[in-house]
Amino acid sequence: MQMCKNVIDTIGNTPLIKLKRASQETGCQIYGKAEFLNPGGSVKDRAALYIIRDAEKKKIIKPGGIVVEGTA
Repeated sequence: MQMCKNVIDTIGNTPLIKLKRASQETGCQIYGKAEFLNPGGSVKDRAALYIIRDAEKKKIIKPGGIVVEGTA
């Protein structure tokens, strides 16, 4: 079992799940990335983490600051 230091370390480390029916019907091995298992339940977690880390690196925001997300 993989252990993470915090919830941020879980972002993007979602498993691949074999899609059995699609694999059988096509004769190919087809896998889906289970992005719904990200902490926020969405592929958007990856983008948000990148944006925040990039903004911290560029000193646009500081650790502990407030981030307001304006999309649905």
